[in-house]
Amino acid sequence: MPLPEVHLVAGTPAEAVRLAPVALAMREQGRLTPIAVVTGAEPDTVGATLTQFGLTPKITLPSGADDAGTMRRFDDLWAARTPAAVVVRDGLAPALAAYWRRVPIMTIDAGRRSGELGSVSALESQRRMLAQITTVHLAATPLAAMNLLDERVIAGDTLLTGGTAQDAAQLLAARTIVAPPREKRTVVLGLPTERADAIGPALRYLSGRYPDLEVVRAADTAPGLELATLLAQAYAVVTDDEDLVEQALAAYCPVLMIGMESQHGEALLAGSARLVQPDPAAITSEVAALLETPVQRDSMAIAGNPYGDGLAAYRIAQATAALLGHGQFPDPMPAKPVAGVAR
Repeated sequence: MPLPEVHLVAGTPAEAVRLAPVALAMREQGRLTPIAVVTGAEPDTVGATLTQFGLTPKITLPSGADDAGTMRRFDDLWAARTPAAVVVRDGLAPALAAYWRRVPIMTIDAGRRSGELGSVSALESQRRMLAQITTVHLAATPLAAMNLLDERVIAGDTLLTGGTAQDAAQLLAARTIVAPPREKRTVVLGLPTERADAIGPALRYLSGRYPDLEVVRAADTAPGLELATLLAQAYAVVTDDEDLVEQALAAYCPVLMIGMESQHGEALLAGSARLVQPDPAAITSEVAALLETPVQRDSMAIAGNPYGDGLAAYRIAQATAALLGHGQFPDPMPAKPVAGVAR
């Protein structure tokens, strides 16, 4: 009897990094057949990221001209090849197509919120809409689970699994260790081009002050193994990208976050990240402080990653199998003690 087929839909390299450990865990547990589906504006890049984890995308479905077009493409796919369940992260269009086909939807990293409904980015609205049609919400943190409760999501439909960025970092760790060490202290800049250009002169000044400083743009690095290697060797990361924050923390690299206080409150509380104003002077001042006091930088690094324990993918795979009648749901991820607080 064939195993239930589960489609894992990745539309960006960041989604591919987080879904790859889930597919591998499903394969290892032997209760489901994971099928990687790549989509988005650059499906080839997404597929290349998956291959770095030893996964071969089985289905490639480029996005349509708009969300409606993307939905139609997924509806056509699932009319011909209906999966037992679908796993998504932020993919509203494939989730809607699955919903209308009455296919259960598992959403990883569920409950992430900026608190800025109607902001410039439509992502917040999409995430809230996705929560309305999700079957099982797989939250990375207690705060994310609380966000879902605040939106009247049934508590029994939410499972605290942790985030799979930590799982991905561990899968790639053996290959990053053998990379040659960087000769200089590397600060990774994960910012849009216009913002990176704005602080460029200030960082060049820092490079003159600290000859052993090297500034590298994350955008110039390929996702997957190359980025994981860079983060594992980096001295610090400066970014306004919520995905890069999680990947850096999974590599035990301190993060200076521009904005995102509401998205990453756990990292601020743990001490592994700091909030910095979007001003070149403020950013360079914080970077200089870490360069001047390595012990301060190291204390941030050992605070670790509050978003996962390396077992999230196994919980997600087990929960998906349980939903389909194979085994029991896993226990939630144990709460992590807050740094500096006795338990």
